[in-house]
Amino acid sequence: QLVESGGGLVQTGDSLRLSCAPSGRTFSIYVMGWFRQAPGKEREFVASLSWTGVSTLYAESVKGRFTISRDNAKNTVYLQMNSLRPEDTAVYYCAARPRGQTATTTVRSMYAFWGQGTQVTVSS
Repeated sequence: QLVESGGGLVQTGDSLRLSCAPSGRTFSIYVMGWFRQAPGKEREFVASLSWTGVSTLYAESVKGRFTISRDNAKNTVYLQMNSLRPEDTAVYYCAARPRGQTATTTVRSMYAFWGQGTQVTVSS
């Protein structure tokens, strides 16, 4: 129900913007999040955003470099990634909390809907 796009192969220091557009459902009033999973590692939290767009939460590793945002009119969530590093290489997943939940969270199990992921590769 969530479809990510915008991944690709970039060099260290480059930028990418990921998009997440749901299909078949409006997610404008849902808390949204981004997670990532590198080869051989567990899926980890990246960023979370309230449905109003006012409250945000970031992993320490991306704070100051990544920005999560949403355009509710377009029913789309974005992850702007700047100053990319090789350690940012991973499959990035978009996620949504259940309807009615209002708090941003880093906890993976609190997200009910997931996309298939988009690959981001940062070369050194």
